[in-house]
Amino acid sequence: MVDVSQHELVPEHTVLEDDELEEVLTEYNIDRTDLPKIKRNDAALPDDAAVGDVIRIVRDSRTTDQSVVYRLVVE
Repeated sequence: MVDVSQHELVPEHTVLEDDELEEVLTEYNIDRTDLPKIKRNDAALPDDAAVGDVIRIVRDSRTTDQSVVYRLVVE
């Protein structure tokens, strides 16, 4: 079976620690539930991601070197 999360076209997905999450929420002046959602069964998620975690996704970008987005893991 192929591990999709390790494919070269899948951007880096990491689970945020609580202190990092608080910095992000404060910077954008939002609540956790205001973030876009990602389903727990998404193949690109790390194995340790659980419902309620926030994921940092780092993508390559043509206009900036990298683009960082955040997603809330939902069932």
